[in-house]
Amino acid sequence: MKTQKGFDQVIEKGCGLDVHQKEVVVTIMGTGVKTQTRTFSTYTRSLISMREWLLKNGITHGMIESTGVYWKPVYNILSDHLTLLLVNPRHLKSIPGRKTDIKDSVWLAKLLLYGLLKGSFIPNLEIRDLRDLVRYKKKLQQQVTAESNRMIKILEDANIKVSSVFSKTLGVSSRKIIDDIIAGDYEPERLLHHVHGNVKMSRAEIKEAITGYVTGHHRFMLQTISESIKKTEDTIMKLNEEIERQTSKYSLEIELLDSIPGVDKEGAIGIISEIGIDMSHFPDQKHLASWAGMSPGANESAGKKKSGRTTYGNAHIRALLIQLAWAASRTKGTYLKSKYHSLVGRRGKKKAIIAVGHKILIAAYFIIKDKVSFNELGENHLTNYRKDKLIAYHMKQLEALMPEMDLSKVVA
Repeated sequence: MKTQKGFDQVIEKGCGLDVHQKEVVVTIMGTGVKTQTRTFSTYTRSLISMREWLLKNGITHGMIESTGVYWKPVYNILSDHLTLLLVNPRHLKSIPGRKTDIKDSVWLAKLLLYGLLKGSFIPNLEIRDLRDLVRYKKKLQQQVTAESNRMIKILEDANIKVSSVFSKTLGVSSRKIIDDIIAGDYEPERLLHHVHGNVKMSRAEIKEAITGYVTGHHRFMLQTISESIKKTEDTIMKLNEEIERQTSKYSLEIELLDSIPGVDKEGAIGIISEIGIDMSHFPDQKHLASWAGMSPGANESAGKKKSGRTTYGNAHIRALLIQLAWAASRTKGTYLKSKYHSLVGRRGKKKAIIAVGHKILIAAYFIIKDKVSFNELGENHLTNYRKDKLIAYHMKQLEALMPEMDLSKVVA
């Protein structure tokens, strides 16, 4: 293979694609290929012409810089005919001398030929479709939460303190009360019959909390917000049905992931939607953790370790793992809970929860790969694992404090 500045050429013929909203700048180069740069529009017909041009020149590989969502249609049209690498723009930012799109595409082509960058993980089409559904559902759930907070503000403005007496603002009891207020039936005494028997607050305190000053403006705002929440919840229900249909083929993986403390069915589906079920894309569990941004960074110079902050990675799986880690930290009698409490005192809550999220991801890797359930070690595992070290440490402390004492009898 040809070399350039000490690098071996690992790909014979390739192209670099600099993708934008309206155009794609493409440079082809390689063995027996005349280096050329062309610009195509991002309309489907033009992208198909670009594909035919690449195949005509014998191009087998391509490198695309990930830019928003604009790379997706290009990837969809080329992926069945070329081996494509999607690269993180962060890896290219520090490279100087690229001032135009043409130079960008040339540089991408050179990096591809000499294998200087690795492609990002791109799951198959089925997982990408599931990912779209799960991420959209999460956005809608956040909208419901935001609308619920707006409703609380309106109620507080009317001096109705529903959030002070009910654990859930949109629970069964509080929703019925709000619906009656919207309908104009606002008599605090009559609204008490909506209160569920499991509510801890006394009826007298609830009556005080729902006694306020409600105006027509308050009713209009509450009705508008309530209708918005209802529409969003209906959409979420449709998404749930489609997600259920698409995940029926992953029932085994979902059941096995559900065995991890803190991970329920929804969490299991979220994990699968981000990492898929084919673990061969990741050489080992460490690569997966690094890709997800759940591994400590390596920053050492002259023998001194500097900041070990976690690496950049997939923000969606990272957020999900943190959420699941918080749930795991509240479980009873589990290894993950004991792991959290063993770290939180000396590392703080944030680092401890990242460590638990890392454990969940590593467990998910082997569960999906080997099709096994979670191996629960128990809450005493860490104590038993470090038992000998703890005894040796405390014995050393006793020897320093009481050198005249025969500690062999204490051990016995």
